[in-house]
Amino acid sequence: MPWLRLLIALKLRALVNPAVAADLLRVAWRYRRRRWWARAPFLPLPDRAYLRWRMYTAYGSEDAIPPVADVLRYARWTRHHP
Repeated sequence: MPWLRLLIALKLRALVNPAVAADLLRVAWRYRRRRWWARAPFLPLPDRAYLRWRMYTAYGSEDAIPPVADVLRYARWTRHHP
């Protein structure tokens, strides 16, 4: 449920600010699983193991949920650092 809460908060921010929406789409595309088209559900979703590793390296726990502010800061950073 906490990941769902994060996604809802990010969607609301994206609805209010189209630049944030573009930044978040860029981040989602960066985190997509390799060869996502070859396995069901055929969506460019992140690899679960990679995402858990990223949470561990960033927050010290594989089960961490990043704060909305951190996700938005990283998304804004990707605009200037492709």
